Amino acid sequence: MLHVCLVEPEIPPNTGNIARLCAATFTDLHIVGVTGFRLDEKAVRRAGLDYWNEVKIHRYFDLENLYRFLPDSRFLYFTTKSERSYTDFQYRENDCLIFGRETRGLPEELLKANWENCLTIPMANKNVRSLNLAASVGIVLYEALRQIGFSENK
Repeated sequence: MLHVCLVEPEIPPNTGNIARLCAATFTDLHIVGVTGFRLDEKAVRRAGLDYWNEVKIHRYFDLENLYRFLPDSRFLYFTTKSERSYTDFQYRENDCLIFGRETRGLPEELLKANWENCLTIPMANKNVRSLNLAASVGIVLYEALRQIGFSENK
């Protein structure tokens, strides 16, 4: 239905929460680049991620490989730098929702090259720099699923 992509995630609990969200919604999880932690079976088992086998995970060296793997997808980039709200966008099946690192987000040159597909989650308090990555993915994924007619009876 949809795809979630994390570019170089750094914090294991965020990726674990996002993986659980993807498992619960039958959403493929794509991880691009180097992670700040291990994702092998032993590390996952030690972290108590008993749902891990329910998540369809794909790994890529770089975004170009992701683009080749999903040739029919539309790629949407989430950033605090955009002024276009995620709620002002019409999602469709096979969209790939791309999120950056917890500490730096997505690279500026990537955002500039894809500005027409950059979206943000508005925050009323301008003193707050950003939302938690797992919370952001949850907010956007469920809006996209709502728009395309998500059903819990898949």
